[in-house]
Amino acid sequence: MNDIKVGIIGDFNPGYPPHKTTNESITHAARFLSLNVEVEWLPTDLFDTKAGVKRLEQFDALWASAGSPYNSMDGALRAIRFAREKDWPFIAT
Repeated sequence: MNDIKVGIIGDFNPGYPPHKTTNESITHAARFLSLNVEVEWLPTDLFDTKAGVKRLEQFDALWASAGSPYNSMDGALRAIRFAREKDWPFIAT
């Protein structure tokens, strides 16, 4: 089985249904594809610093979550810019 690490850009709110279904959809897809997937939610204010943006390099893929407004819209945009400029595997909902 292959292992991948997915970073979810967003401020996780357990009471917000789209966040719950994001986790469920990754689990479902991983099972279907026979993958071990580690998921980590990354708060948007993490990307208010260069060190926070650099942290994105440890993930195999990035997902910008549903759920605006983000705690830091600038941080979310920096993370998205990282994915686009580095041609990192990326999806947004």
